[in-house]
Amino acid sequence: MKKNIRIKAVEKSGIVTVKALIKHPMETGRRKDQEGNLIPMHHISEFRVLVNGIKKMDGEWGTGISKNPYMSFKFQGKKGDQIQIELIDNLKQTSSVETIVQ
Repeated sequence: MKKNIRIKAVEKSGIVTVKALIKHPMETGRRKDQEGNLIPMHHISEFRVLVNGIKKMDGEWGTGISKNPYMSFKFQGKKGDQIQIELIDNLKQTSSVETIVQ
């Protein structure tokens, strides 16, 4: 996966809100193209969130997640914290993005 994640992290009163928009087809493997052929499965299978290099959250996604997924989460943090989101899809392609909390 190429760089395809837009991320924003803002702190207010000690709570950091992270919003990320991920450009990805999230194909289930059950949809057909115009010729009636199945479109191969291609979806994000794992994600990991690190704050200042320490894992804060991780999880697994599957075919039930929509195309170009949006994720948002909050945690206790401060301005200047470094946020990193890492993704792995079912084709073992990886993508990651970093930002600094504003």
